[in-house]
Amino acid sequence: MKSILLITFIISLPLLANAQSGLRGVVRNKQGEALPYAAIVVKGTSAGTITNAEGRYEIALAPGQYTIVFQYLGFQTIQKPIEINTGYATLDATLEEQAYRLEEVQAKAGNEDPAYTIMRRAIAKSRFHQLQVQRFKARVYTKSSITVTDLPNLAEMAFRKQLKEAEKEANFKVGVPMLNETVSEVSFSQPNTYRQKIIANRNSQGDFLSPSQFYNASFYNPTIANTVSPLSPKAFAYYKFEYKGTFREPGPDGKEVEISKIQVIPRQYGEGVFRGTIFILENTWAIHSLQLETVNNIGVTFSVRHVCSPIKGVWMPTNQRYNGKGSYLGVKAEGYYIRNLTFSEFVVNPAFVEDIEVVDEKKAPPTTTLSRGDIKGKQFDDLVKKQKEFSTKNLKQLVKEYEKQEKQARKNRKEDVTVVRDDSLVVDTLARRRSNTFWDSLRSVPLTSAEIKSYRKADSLGLTREIKAPGTDTTRKDTTKKKAPKTFTLGHLIGGNTWRLSKRSSLIYTSPITRLEYNTVEGYTAEGALNLRYRAKVDSVSRYRQIPLGEWNIGGTGRYQFGREKFVGYGEASYLHKNTRIGVSGGRYVYQFNPDNPISPFLNSLTTLLFEQNFAKLYQKDFLNMTVTATPFKERVRLTGSLEYAQRSELANYREDLKPWINWRNRTFTPNRPDNAELASTGFQTHNALLLNLTASARLGATEYTIRNGRRVARRDNESPLLTVNYRKGIADLAGSDVDYDFLQASISHSFETGIRSRLSYQLSAGAFLNDRQVYFPDFKHFAGNQFFLQQGDVVSSYRLLPYYQYSTGKRFAEGHVLAEFRKLFITQLTLVRLIGLKENLFVHYLATPASKNYTEIGYGLDGIIPQVFPFFRVEVISQWQDATYQGLGFRIGTTLKFGR
Repeated sequence: MKSILLITFIISLPLLANAQSGLRGVVRNKQGEALPYAAIVVKGTSAGTITNAEGRYEIALAPGQYTIVFQYLGFQTIQKPIEINTGYATLDATLEEQAYRLEEVQAKAGNEDPAYTIMRRAIAKSRFHQLQVQRFKARVYTKSSITVTDLPNLAEMAFRKQLKEAEKEANFKVGVPMLNETVSEVSFSQPNTYRQKIIANRNSQGDFLSPSQFYNASFYNPTIANTVSPLSPKAFAYYKFEYKGTFREPGPDGKEVEISKIQVIPRQYGEGVFRGTIFILENTWAIHSLQLETVNNIGVTFSVRHVCSPIKGVWMPTNQRYNGKGSYLGVKAEGYYIRNLTFSEFVVNPAFVEDIEVVDEKKAPPTTTLSRGDIKGKQFDDLVKKQKEFSTKNLKQLVKEYEKQEKQARKNRKEDVTVVRDDSLVVDTLARRRSNTFWDSLRSVPLTSAEIKSYRKADSLGLTREIKAPGTDTTRKDTTKKKAPKTFTLGHLIGGNTWRLSKRSSLIYTSPITRLEYNTVEGYTAEGALNLRYRAKVDSVSRYRQIPLGEWNIGGTGRYQFGREKFVGYGEASYLHKNTRIGVSGGRYVYQFNPDNPISPFLNSLTTLLFEQNFAKLYQKDFLNMTVTATPFKERVRLTGSLEYAQRSELANYREDLKPWINWRNRTFTPNRPDNAELASTGFQTHNALLLNLTASARLGATEYTIRNGRRVARRDNESPLLTVNYRKGIADLAGSDVDYDFLQASISHSFETGIRSRLSYQLSAGAFLNDRQVYFPDFKHFAGNQFFLQQGDVVSSYRLLPYYQYSTGKRFAEGHVLAEFRKLFITQLTLVRLIGLKENLFVHYLATPASKNYTEIGYGLDGIIPQVFPFFRVEVISQWQDATYQGLGFRIGTTLKFGR
């Protein structure tokens, strides 16, 4: 019986496919050229689609009579009636270029361009249009394609074999598009809740791709992907606008609507701003469509096209297209991302009606102007009922008051108002197993010939892999990733490996060969580690997101010192429960005097062997440490406390006649004992130390959060100042401890935008030893110095020329760091310089200790010195001062990469 039903179902599949009805066709211009990504809207419904790169479209519709609207930027919108019976009807369209008429505006000297009054009203209503939508549900079809068009010759030569394997195994080839299609069910409700369920996903490489940074982007927001919107309240500081004409087209109710074409001209083009055209609907001042482009910080150009359709009177971006093209590290690529929405439910906020009139008070004052007192505490809809005409200023005030009242109402309902976005993503278990018939019924945008070919290649590769796998079920393609083998191989011994022992446990091995280093104290070293991780509890909120509620880690690190011919190492164990971690560690190890490692072991190995400069200064510690870290109060505060008992020993270079790889004239290896201005000698005898270390940090402003699949995460772009307080105590006469001091320091750091791609960052710190009865050099306050031509680490708080330990202090200190990053300063006044990604910055570093004499560095930096190849490098020139007396000039090659840390 089951076999008969199965055979019947298989036979009926083609019949089911043929039973579908709908519409298909091609959209062209008068010259017969295809119009890619033209918008097709079924009038009176929420159904619609866009054409593919070949101008073809296809849309499933039930039998009946329809009016189809064809739209394309720069062309006249047309409507065509069609009757659909069974099967697919064909309806082609030929669009003519749009004819614009100019408003009767006198172009006299000093007259303001009419674009400005249009944009002032559009900006005043931008937040209004966002709040119009109370909630909606939609089916969203997205398609992205990325094509690597060229690889550096060196890469092709060096990785020719790997590229061939990638073509066979992953369907990757230069010039062949990598495709991803997704069909999702999306819902939204005010003020910030998005729910997405992926019901179908297909990829020519077999992997799931995340949406781009423009996902759910709205040009009513002040910024989109860190770029200032033309409808931002600050738009006039960054853009000029020109009126290019007006045209008419049929509106949603059959009446014609007027649309004005506005040219968007950045005052200085480059990253952070758009240029192009935006179309604004007269009277409603909503976005009708737009075509804009921008460039990011590595020189990749993005172009954006939105076409909006009226959904219950609200113009929504139902068809979106994004194109990108550029190169990075010598790899050239281009791609696109398209998004089509079909709404199944759409609820409009009844308070935000479109028949209110917005008056530009700079052109003509409104009949009635409201004061702040007239607006404060009043209901939005009550004021709209009383009058239909508002100034742009009054409308902005009305919307702000509405949002303030809504926020208070949420507080009264005990909702968390610090959450600015609540997202969830669920992937249907059948999403990657949908048949071609299923896709044909859901796909909003037909595949092009090249895309069909790419999918066929991917399917054939998948089938080949199935045939080659003996003893496997070949009834369907296995899309699961291959698990790492649990067996041990020689490659694992050399390169390290992670073995998945079970769903909750894994064994992580770090090979000593990957951690080969050199310093003058230990000689060559090899360090390996073995760690066992076990997740006791896991909250599975989605297929792609698992939150560990309890996690154990236990392991050890071993280090062999070839110069000293000794073995050191330590063991550690930790337990994580939600936001609290408890860790215990102990053993014998070698540390830098500055616990922040001002020079990384990897970089010190290079400077020592190649340049005869042994900057790292080390001491040995036999220790037992317990550390507790917690983030209470919904992660608004971070608390760290540790108690450590250690025996600390001074170390010397393992030999006196050390030889570098290159013997530099006028250079010699220095002793391991650092020079310091406060101490005649930084040497110390072996001693015991019992140390208590407490640190608390908190943001001074309100912290905002996002929720992703139920997990609350603090926003990384929180720009409120961070206050940190640290207290260290050397506890004397307990367990034989020889240290006796109290140290207290506080710091405040802050970073905030000062304009497009411009930022000001600072860090101020001060502290003192309240009690210094017995302080050893490892207990001193050390600073982030640098004596090598390569500057690495934090660009804000690191000195550029300061010797590592010269001004380390056991008394008191004050330091300040300021970094100002500019999108446009000196040479970046030139547009070409900005377009290739160069950025300028100025910085000041200051240190005051009893011995430093107001040490100051003043510098200039140029970021992106090798554009699109090594954009993370910068060159710096720094002047050095003490007590306002010039000491000299230095140069640094800088990077934010932290090598070897």
